[in-house]
Amino acid sequence: MHFKLPVAAFGVFVFGVLAASVHGAAKPEAETVPSYPDATHMNTPVDYREWIYLSTGLDMSYAPRIAGTANHSMFDNVFVNPEAYRYFKQNGVWPDKTVMVLEVRGAEGAASINKSGHFQSESLMGAEAHVKDNSRGGWTFYSFDGNGPGTLIPKAADCYSCHEAHGAVDTTFVQFYPTLMPIARDKKTLSTAYQRENSGK
Repeated sequence: MHFKLPVAAFGVFVFGVLAASVHGAAKPEAETVPSYPDATHMNTPVDYREWIYLSTGLDMSYAPRIAGTANHSMFDNVFVNPEAYRYFKQNGVWPDKTVMVLEVRGAEGAASINKSGHFQSESLMGAEAHVKDNSRGGWTFYSFDGNGPGTLIPKAADCYSCHEAHGAVDTTFVQFYPTLMPIARDKKTLSTAYQRENSGK
């Protein structure tokens, strides 16, 4: 999943847990269920780098680059909780309590023995979470700055309508996750909007 939010152009965290029940429904496990200190914040996901790695984007943007703007490179790394990943593999859709985390790191060049190309910086530039929590109205976005809980991005923000209009599966950008697209095609869960948008490609 690659997310680009207008409020914070980093991407998204998606944090969630689901273990399939005997009927195939998803059951959240206490360790990975998203938690909230109040109505507009989400607690920072713990150990998300031990989750399932989905993909890395480099310099991705959903709008043309504006002349004169900074031309520094960034990596976007996306992780999803293991339970949600396993559910997606079986069903081609995301269960309730899914959490996806997107962290942003700068691209560094010449250092040590590296003479060309880029590698990721140690410092974290930002992070976001994309969370599916039906008890809170479905999908929401949270922005994290490394200082305490993440802040809810208002539903009026463009990121919501963008994901709804262009997300390949369940408003998420599965089209940017190479290990998930074949599953979505096989399960026939690609959104109508995405198929229409890409019918000529």
